[in-house]
Parts: sequence; C-alpha cells; structure tokens
Amino acid sequence: MLAAVLAAGDGEGFHAPGIEEFYPGALLFEGTIFEINRIMLVRFVMVALLALFFILALRRAKLVPRGLQNVAEYFLDFVRLHIAEEILGKGAARRFLPILTTFFFMITALNLAGVIPLLNIAGTSLIGTPLVLAIVAWIVFNYAGIKAQGFGPYMKSNLLPSGVPLYMAPIIVPVEFVSTFILRPFALTVRLLANMMAGHLILVLFFSATNFMFVEAGSALLAPVGVLTLGAGFAFTLFEILVAVLQAYIFTLLAAVYIDLASHAEH
Repeated sequence: MLAAVLAAGDGEGFHAPGIEEFYPGALLFEGTIFEINRIMLVRFVMVALLALFFILALRRAKLVPRGLQNVAEYFLDFVRLHIAEEILGKGAARRFLPILTTFFFMITALNLAGVIPLLNIAGTSLIGTPLVLAIVAWIVFNYAGIKAQGFGPYMKSNLLPSGVPLYMAPIIVPVEFVSTFILRPFALTVRLLANMMAGHLILVLFFSATNFMFVEAGSALLAPVGVLTLGAGFAFTLFEILVAVLQAYIFTLLAAVYIDLASHAEH
C-alpha cells in the first residue's frame, strides 16, 4: 500500500536524488572557461565568508581574546598544536603551518556549505577542489623531501628503502612509486570527495522525502513517515557538521604526516 501511495501524488512519484545533483547548469558565462555554476558560486561565497570571519576576528586583536577572536585563535592553536607541532615538531611546524592552516580552514568552510540553507552543497563535493588541494599537498611534501635530503637521496629513500636488496628493485621500485607518488594524492582526493558527495546525497534524500510526504503525496497516511524523515534529516545534518570538520582534520593531518615522512630518509 505504501508503494502505491509513493507512486501517487503528482503522478510521477518520489524521485531520489542522483549524480545530476553535482552537475548544475551554468549561472554565468555559459560555454566559456569562466563558466560559473552553483557549486562554483558556493566556493566563492564560502571563501569570502572565511576571509570576512578572520578580518572581523583579528582586526582589533587583543592580548586577552574575546568573542570571534577567541574562536579564531582556538582553531588556529588547534591546527598548530594538534597537527603541525605534534606531527612535525616545533621547528618544522613553523615552516609548514601556513599551508596546513589553509588546508584546514578552507576545507572546513567548503564542507560546511553543505548544511547552510540556500547553499546546501559542499564546495568539495565535486572533484575539482579536492584534486587541486591534493596536488598542492603532493607538491609540498615532495618539496619538503627534496629540500631536506636532496633529489637523488629523496628518490632513493622512497623508491628503494634501506635494507632492500638490489635484486628486488624491479619489484619494489614500481610498487613504492605508485604508493608514494600516486596513491597518496589519490587517497586524499577520494576520501574528501566521497564523504562529501555521500553526505549531500543522504541529506537531499531525507529532506526531499520529507517534502514529498507532507506536500506532494497528498496522503495523511504518509505524514508520520514524513516526521521520521524530517527527524532523520535533522540528526544527519548535525552528523554532517561533524564530518565536515573531521574530514578537514584528516586531510590536514595526512598532509602533515606525508611532509614528515618525506623529510626523513628512514621511513
């Protein structure tokens, strides 16, 4: 009976969200390299809001922080103490703290767009941004390794670890090359992208179902189900906020780990 009601309403029934959610139409400059769609607009908005947050928080910085300054300094200290210094040590942390801080705050802001009304989609839910961030992390950790060891020793320590006999080189070198230079940026990209795509689809599913149950189906029988989907959507929204920050933390932490590994010959 429930299936029959779901197929009723406007005659078309309920349609679950699909991959087309991530390919919205152009808003500006359609057909050019400067084309702006909804996801690009979300990215611009969140970067602007992030910049505004720090301008307001730190424009009149005081020795004893209060309000927005306190929030900004708390998260800045979190990245410094619990990611940069914990993984890299105080000396190296100073060098790489700017890029690690940028990773954390930018990813957090873009992820949180998925739960902000009127935006409702994460700026990281399409591969472009996660891929660019992963490539930047790849450049940084390779730069750190080459600067610390020199190009030759760096490549040797990554492709043929100490203690591995030369006759194993034809097997070990390709495996280590793929693991270090391909899988690391690939894993950074896919982990971030997949989590934010999945979160968006689940949120859209819950709230689309709620709208259908209350508005489109035209059946009182579905109202209790609508209450359930609304409650589930609200609960998952809170969970998605946690995931947004957690994914920023994991990406930044892994970038710091890769920098640390690259900077030392033995790993």
